[in-house]
Amino acid sequence: MTEDETVAAAVRQLAPRLAVLRAVAADEHVTHVAEALGVPQPTVSRWLAELTEALEIPVLSRAGRRVQLTRSGRELAEAAGAALAALETGVRHAVEDHDPDSGRVVFAFLHTMGGVPVPELLREFRRHHPRVRFALEQAGHAEMVRRVLDGEVDLALTGPLPEPDGRLATALLLRQRLVVAVPADHRLADRRRVRLAELDGEEFVGLKPGYGLRRITDELCAAAGFTPRLSCVGEEVDTIRGLVAAGLGLAVLPPSVPRPPRGLVELPITPHAVRSIGLVWPADRPLSPAAARFRDFALAHRL
Repeated sequence: MTEDETVAAAVRQLAPRLAVLRAVAADEHVTHVAEALGVPQPTVSRWLAELTEALEIPVLSRAGRRVQLTRSGRELAEAAGAALAALETGVRHAVEDHDPDSGRVVFAFLHTMGGVPVPELLREFRRHHPRVRFALEQAGHAEMVRRVLDGEVDLALTGPLPEPDGRLATALLLRQRLVVAVPADHRLADRRRVRLAELDGEEFVGLKPGYGLRRITDELCAAAGFTPRLSCVGEEVDTIRGLVAAGLGLAVLPPSVPRPPRGLVELPITPHAVRSIGLVWPADRPLSPAAARFRDFALAHRL
């Protein structure tokens, strides 16, 4: 069955009486309408009679072997046409979304992955599957996980990965080494590496609660024996880097690509501090074919 045939069949099942009324408006012959819709003629006649009975107004009149819509019938047929057009669009989108070659994938990812890794992954995937469409979203870690659980997002690229709990499935894609970003004129800027315990008492700038990097920063500093004192919080890593370069504090961040901005120095952390980044998707319901294909592609190609 072709896509158009699938849409037409679904609409006939979902709104058969409206489809009959629209067809009668186009061809005032019940037999022709029945043949076009694949519905027995007695059924077409019964549905039209039921419409008249339900509305308590006549929707058609007979003229020999033909039927004509009354003014009320024409008004209802116009409304039916508009409703069915909207329904057909929705059915078509649903059919397309289920097609692994032309479906739509709602993909959320970390802001820090949007510069190079995600665009390159999407480019390579669409080189093999050019008809698949993407709706891209960016948000904090906690918000992305919530959207996956609520069914608003098919897949999320986030970190740190949540613990699988029966509702979420996860797969590690990479471990990203973290650095401490300091202003170029900071007392530690000439160091080759730094221990987090040496930053006790320094002011930090960081992301808002709910972001994965904020959680990682808090946990790393707690392990080093202190709580970071935040002078500013934001939602974008690039903004955080700008705040560091302006001398407003330090930050634990992934390395800049391709290089740190002017006025900022990035110091490796010793011992190594990393964040795990990977895919998250629902474990308690199936992905659409297109989303499942993209997930498998991402797992095979990594980042």
